[in-house]
Amino acid sequence: MPGPFIEDARIEHARKLADEIVNPIFDLIRRNTTVSTERTVLRFFGLSGAGARGVPLANLMVDKLKAAGVLNKGAAYWYGRALQLGAKSPLEAVERLTALPTEKLAPLSPEQEHNLREEVRAEARAAMDDLKARIAQREALQKQFPMPPAPHKYVIVATGNIYDDVDQARAAAQAGADVIAVIRSTAQSLLDYVPHGATTEGYGGTYATQENFRIMREALDDESRKLKRYIQLTNYSSGLCMSEIAFCAAYEKLDMLLNDAMYGILFRDINMRRTFIDQYFSRRICALAGIIINTGEDNYITTADAYDAAHTVIASQFINECFAKRAGLKDWQLGIGHAYEIDPYREDTLLLELSQAMLVRRCFPDAPLKYMPPTKHKETDIFFSHAYDVMSNLVAMWTRQGIQLLGMMTEAMHTPLLADRYVALKSAAYIHRAARGIDEEFTVREDGKIANRAREVFARAEQLLQECRDEGMVTAIGRGHFGDVKREETGGKGLDGVLEKAPDYFNPFLELLEAQ
Repeated sequence: MPGPFIEDARIEHARKLADEIVNPIFDLIRRNTTVSTERTVLRFFGLSGAGARGVPLANLMVDKLKAAGVLNKGAAYWYGRALQLGAKSPLEAVERLTALPTEKLAPLSPEQEHNLREEVRAEARAAMDDLKARIAQREALQKQFPMPPAPHKYVIVATGNIYDDVDQARAAAQAGADVIAVIRSTAQSLLDYVPHGATTEGYGGTYATQENFRIMREALDDESRKLKRYIQLTNYSSGLCMSEIAFCAAYEKLDMLLNDAMYGILFRDINMRRTFIDQYFSRRICALAGIIINTGEDNYITTADAYDAAHTVIASQFINECFAKRAGLKDWQLGIGHAYEIDPYREDTLLLELSQAMLVRRCFPDAPLKYMPPTKHKETDIFFSHAYDVMSNLVAMWTRQGIQLLGMMTEAMHTPLLADRYVALKSAAYIHRAARGIDEEFTVREDGKIANRAREVFARAEQLLQECRDEGMVTAIGRGHFGDVKREETGGKGLDGVLEKAPDYFNPFLELLEAQ
C-alpha cells in the first residue's frame, strides 16, 4: 500500500466538515417523520400482509391515519389505541382503526396514556427480540461456514422472476461467487408501497418483497451448506420505501443493502427531505441487523466525467460516512462505493485508477469498501471488455477492496448470460490468487504520479466539503455539485409523505434502536 499521501489531520478535518454539513439535516430528521417510516413501525409489529387487490395492510392503516390528520402522533400510538379497543392481532388493529373515525375516539387520561405507551413498548421489545433471534441464526451459519478472504466476488441476477433468479444465484455460487445481488425491478424505488408476495414479472430485475427475500435467502442458505462457505445476499433499500425494505431485509436475514439517500435524490428524483428522514431509520435498522450498506458514489462518475469529478466521490463518501455513523453503523458495515470508470483511452489510466482507489482506502481504512467495475466506457468488443475488467480486478486486489462487483464482458450488449458470469468469476479468481499480497510488496513514490494525483483529488474534495458546509447541503445539491445532477429541496417525489411530528409523537422502535 502507499505511504500516507494525505496527513491524518487533513482527513480528520474532512470528517469535521462532513459532521457540520449533516447537522442541519439531522435537525430536519428529528422534527419529522414520513409515511414510510410509520409503515415500517407497523411492519415491526407484524403487519406484513395485504388486503384487497394486494394493497399492503401497513399502507391501508397509515393512509387512514394520514387522511384523518393524526399520523403525526405516530402509527405506534394508534396501534396501541386499537389494542385498547380489543384488537387481538395486527390485522384486527387495522380493521378496527380503518373502520372507526379517529376523531370519535374518547380522549385518554394521563394514566391511560402512560399505560398505553408502556403496553406498546412491551410489544416493541418482544418484536425486537424476535428480530435479534433471526439475525443470530444468520450469524451462526456464517460462523459454521466462513467466507473466503476479501475481496468478496459480487455478481448480480436480474431475471424478473424470483424462481429463475434462484436458479441463476445457485449457479453463480457454484462458480465461485461470494455475494449474490438481486437487482430490483426498474423504477420500484418510485413505488410508495412494498409489493406483497413472490413475484415473477419484473422488468430489468425482480421486485424487492419480503417473500422474495425469504425465497432467495432459503436457497442461498441451502447452497452455503452444500458448498461449505457462506453466500451473502444483497438487495436494494432506496427510494420511497427505504426503511420498510430495510426491515424486510433484516427480518429475512440479508447481509447487504444498497442504501443511499443521495442516490435516490440524484438519480431517481426522490424528494430530499423524505429520503434523508427515511435513510436514518433504515440505517438504524441495518445497524441492529448487522447489515452492510453499499453507497452509490460510483454513480456520480457515470453521469459526470470520472477524471474531473473524482473529488466529488471523496467528498460525498465523507458525508455518507457521517450519516452512517450517526445512525449507529460501524466501520465494518460501510461498503462505501467507488468505481473503475476513467476513460480507458486516456493516458496513465491504471495509475489514475490506483491513485483513486488508494485514496479511498487511505480515507476509510477500516471500511470494507465496495468497488464497481467499468461500465460507462464498455464496448461491444468483448475481448477488450474482458481485459478492461481484469485491470479493475487487479486494482481491487491491490487496494484491498472488501466487496468487488465483477464486470461482465457483454455489459454493453445484453443482460449477462450464465456463461458470461462464469468467465468473470474465473478471471477474478485467477487475479485474486495471482496478486494476493501485492499491496505489501510495492511502495508508491511520494513524489510520483499516483501520490500527486491523490493529493490533488483530496484537496479538491476538501474545497467541495468547505463549500457544502458554507452553503448548506441543500444548496450544493441544487447547484449540481454531485453527479452533475441538480435537485431542489421541495422537488422530487414523496414530499407529501413528510409530516412534522406532534409534541407527543411516539415511536418505540426508534427509541430502542437509538438506545442500542
